[in-house]
Amino acid sequence: MPDTQKIALVTGANRGLGKESTRQLAGKGFKVILTSRSESGREVAQAFRDQGLDVVFHQLDVADGQSIAELAEYLNENYPQLDVLINNAGIHYDTFQSTLNADFAIVEEALRVNAIGPWRVSKALMPMLKKSKGGRIVNVSSSSGSFADSWPGTPAYSMSKTALNMLTLKLAADLEGTNVKVNSVCPGWVRTAMGGPEAPRDVTEGASSILWAALLPDDGPSGGFFRDGVAISW
Repeated sequence: MPDTQKIALVTGANRGLGKESTRQLAGKGFKVILTSRSESGREVAQAFRDQGLDVVFHQLDVADGQSIAELAEYLNENYPQLDVLINNAGIHYDTFQSTLNADFAIVEEALRVNAIGPWRVSKALMPMLKKSKGGRIVNVSSSSGSFADSWPGTPAYSMSKTALNMLTLKLAADLEGTNVKVNSVCPGWVRTAMGGPEAPRDVTEGASSILWAALLPDDGPSGGFFRDGVAISW
């Protein structure tokens, strides 16, 4: 690995936006650690390598503290720094629920994976991010978590994304004055397993919005909420 090569890590990257974000980052010369809870990520990483892209797989369950600790140890032992962390792993777009009939097992799992997971991963990998000349954390969020723009339904998913947006604000405040920037990104309504076939955006567009935040220059923003590089309402 060249000394100047940048390193990125993407969670939930075995399909959808995570997979496409991995492809785009690797296409820009990054070495990308593709992580997923499922071992299917290993085959995805191999397929990328077959295309000449520098992608490796590491298993990660963002809701499992031991899995996160093992990932942090792997990074520390094998890489000089981490330049980009994309917290993409997500679960439970619960269109079938309302606040009145919600299954709290689903609500609690959504919060564990979508909000607490990115918090735990960011905290565990912070020493590696601080070794970068310009560390970037991208929290893949949604307008469903916006007080201004949300809509009825999906209570578990929406509340977990609202919590993720607050994590972005708190992390950015705690990292002020460091070389690490953190932002939330709404990729829009994208045709993925979660977004469904009627979504107007393809994964290339959605991932490009994520990449914008991953590749911010040194004078770029931190602690914001963006879509396509444009600030949107909390």
